[in-house]
Amino acid sequence: MTKRELSEQDIRDMYITPAVLDAGWDKFTQIRAEYQLTRGRVMVSGRLKTRGSSKRADYVLFYKPGVPLAVIEAKDNTYPVGGGLQQGAEYAQMLEVPFVFSSNGDGFLFRNSLPNADVYEKEIALEDFPSPQQLWDWWSAAKELTPAQELLVTQDYYSDGSGKLPRYYQALAINKTVEAIARGQNRILLVMATGTGKTYTAFQIIWRLWRAGAKKRILFLADRNILVDQTMTNDFKPFGAAMTKIRNRTTDPAYEIYLSLYQAVTGTEEERNIYKQFSPDFFDLIVVDECHRGSAADDSNWRDILDYFKGATQIGLTATPKETKDVSTTHYFGDPVYTYSLKQGIDDGFLAPYQVVRFDLDKDLSGWRPPAGMRDKHGNLIEDREYNLRDFDRSLVLEQRTKLVAQKVTEFLRETDPYAKTIVFCEDTDHADRMRRALANENADLMREDPRYVVEITSERGKDYLDDFIFPSSRYPVIATTSKLLTTGVDAQTCKVIVLDQRIQSMTEFKQIIGRGTRINEDQDKFSFTVLDFKRATELFSDPKFDGDPEVIYEPGPTDPPVPPDPNPDPDPPPVPEPRTKYVVHNVPVTVTARREIQYSKDGTPITESLEVYTRNTLHREFDSLDDFLRRWNAAQRKQVIIDELKDEGVFFEVLAAEYGQQLDPFDLICKLAWGQPPLTRRERAAKVRRRDAFTTYGEQAQRVLNALLDKYADQGVGPIEDVQVLKLEPFQHLGTPLEIVKAFGGKAAYEAAVRDLETQLYTDSA
Repeated sequence: MTKRELSEQDIRDMYITPAVLDAGWDKFTQIRAEYQLTRGRVMVSGRLKTRGSSKRADYVLFYKPGVPLAVIEAKDNTYPVGGGLQQGAEYAQMLEVPFVFSSNGDGFLFRNSLPNADVYEKEIALEDFPSPQQLWDWWSAAKELTPAQELLVTQDYYSDGSGKLPRYYQALAINKTVEAIARGQNRILLVMATGTGKTYTAFQIIWRLWRAGAKKRILFLADRNILVDQTMTNDFKPFGAAMTKIRNRTTDPAYEIYLSLYQAVTGTEEERNIYKQFSPDFFDLIVVDECHRGSAADDSNWRDILDYFKGATQIGLTATPKETKDVSTTHYFGDPVYTYSLKQGIDDGFLAPYQVVRFDLDKDLSGWRPPAGMRDKHGNLIEDREYNLRDFDRSLVLEQRTKLVAQKVTEFLRETDPYAKTIVFCEDTDHADRMRRALANENADLMREDPRYVVEITSERGKDYLDDFIFPSSRYPVIATTSKLLTTGVDAQTCKVIVLDQRIQSMTEFKQIIGRGTRINEDQDKFSFTVLDFKRATELFSDPKFDGDPEVIYEPGPTDPPVPPDPNPDPDPPPVPEPRTKYVVHNVPVTVTARREIQYSKDGTPITESLEVYTRNTLHREFDSLDDFLRRWNAAQRKQVIIDELKDEGVFFEVLAAEYGQQLDPFDLICKLAWGQPPLTRRERAAKVRRRDAFTTYGEQAQRVLNALLDKYADQGVGPIEDVQVLKLEPFQHLGTPLEIVKAFGGKAAYEAAVRDLETQLYTDSA
């Protein structure tokens, strides 16, 4: 075979990989072929789901594991040497590496985007591929790293021996943080969406700094006990005997890695501030998990700790920087060194997409006013005024409203999955208790099976259920009612339903709540989640700040001197007012006036129409007419390219085909949905080709191959028959080796021409 007849994989094996190995790159630690960058966006319609195309680089080259340097994109020899450069540049941009190579086996087109490069792009021979040290020296010089800084930024990652590397965005967060510390930056903020592995990222940062000797004593602070325990048991486990948890208000200076609740080391009385048992310079590094929850507030206990250890490097981790007039995460830590957003995580396929079901209730929309002199069920005279959404479940309880919400939640679960893990966010613990009872009554049959079907998990009750609720393999509890306890930090991997019966005004709190559903757990069939909204909280999705950079509006006040104690305190301080009565009304009917289902497209805009309408509108945007579509389809050398492009726009071909209950080709789905053309199944299209006896011009072996390709198309669609690798699979293995099969057509170019002719026959309109 000539070089032009070789497949892309042959070009890699025979030319590109040998050239890289000859340049001194280690096969096991520095070269990663078919390197997966993204998983492919999960797309959901009802109970059906599919994944979009993932992004894979042909090669990523690493100076050391976790420290990428370059991307190589390969093409077969029918392409020019630079045919893969644009694709490689996209992957290099994701990895933030400056070097890109494209090759067709004849040589390399090399792009060097460093500002001090002598030439931006140039062709080099196969034997002139640069060594790892050469590329690193160029990049290190451009970064102006000192030898000491270089040693730190190339410090080894922790490895469990499996060869597993962090995801691309985790490596970026780790490397950027370590480099910032190497350059002397002492206040660092990392913003990463819930479910993207902040704690694992923190572990690798700490591990590298600790092993390098740059940071010898480290304090990891969190504000919930479960966060500390999860961290010690899971991500931080490799620290072993060097690690301790501060408990029982005792300190031991013999350890190197300390984990603690801030409540365990602080208090309102000076003697309870046990962190002061350490000297101010004891810790070299402090990492604050969920730092939006208080570390940036001037008057918070966290801030007292950070101020005491002000000489230490301090890293804040959060999914939701908090920016108000009184509190600013970025004012304290500075701008993020790296941000990985919820939208990007969903687009990459690492986070679960969501759909929204919004319920409008009549009393929420119109309000309610009690008749004059009306008393509630406890005999309290109800204040005569208009009550609305702001009041319900805070100052006034409509029991029929609680019952209706419980009914609608139960109906949804019964229609979809009665055992889908569900968190119901309520206004307060009283509301959470009432909602638990209402849901228990609506699900009495399931409660009889196991009384843990519905539980309350709040700061006051039910915390013993929390471990079972978040454990992926635990069936019970199924529904947890709460107010604030589950809003942040809880790793609820299998949560499939989030119920909002809480009025949410804080964007930070809203993002944290939504984050409870964003994790994907494929083993438990968790790929997406649904938000059931009863208080119009999901209107915050339309706010640009939901997944954008927070606006800094912090207004630091003047530093006032401490106020001395009053030498003559008032012996009779004014009494504390009694809490306002919460009225409970049991006989006011409440109804649902509207129910809307909303999905979100790739760009984050809501899809309020049906899947068919959305698909039709998308196709009409992409193609001017049926003739335009047919022209582009017939002109495409690979039909799968068009299919993949439409998948990336949110066209759910597998889902649509399943809903029609037929084995329809994407071609027929497009023509039917967009232009009303009658469809054919794949088997019907294959049968039409056979009736035409279209293969008589080919030899006997070639005819058998084309008939096998027709069978493959009927079973799996057009994508597999366009990939020459299909010749390595059944039934082609019985027809000869791939090389023998290609020779039967007269060479690779003739084989590819025969496949294109087969596709023309499949999609022709003639009988």
